[in-house]
Amino acid sequence: MSLSMSADAFAASIGRGASRRPTFPAALKGGLVFGAVEAITPLIGWALGLAAAGFVTAVDHWIAFTLLGLVGGKMVWEGFQSQEGEDDASTGSSPWTLVATAVGTSIDAAAVGVSLALLDTNIILIALSIGLATFAMTTIGMMIGKAVGVRFGKVVEALGGIALIGLGCSILVEHLDLFP
Repeated sequence: MSLSMSADAFAASIGRGASRRPTFPAALKGGLVFGAVEAITPLIGWALGLAAAGFVTAVDHWIAFTLLGLVGGKMVWEGFQSQEGEDDASTGSSPWTLVATAVGTSIDAAAVGVSLALLDTNIILIALSIGLATFAMTTIGMMIGKAVGVRFGKVVEALGGIALIGLGCSILVEHLDLFP
């Protein structure tokens, strides 16, 4: 479950690594942010699941769709912008963009937390496992993105944005049962 929960963060981190070309310490920092958010969200989902499972599951897909669509759209937009005179400070590398991406990719972990509230599970162990797997996969993804980005840069950033938009759409379609 930990690896499947971190797969979308891995995909997002490849795009982020391609566009930002982080150093290894910066990739570790990104991994920590993604891992922490991914570890916290199942705990939040579990707590909400105990209190109001119906409401959380009614809106989680819209939250994920909106966040991933906005971040992905920004990545696509930046992927088509000129590279002249750009540096890492001008490519939207704010901490808030990192957190928004981490939250957008972790909404599914909150939904898992809601469902785990109905089972007799050790939510702390599960949350830590998900967080550690996400930390590792995101750090690795950013370094892969950096290596790919040196050669393909803006194209990979745009593709990463398209992947995030697709992920958001997939979550929405799945939750709305548009194609049974």
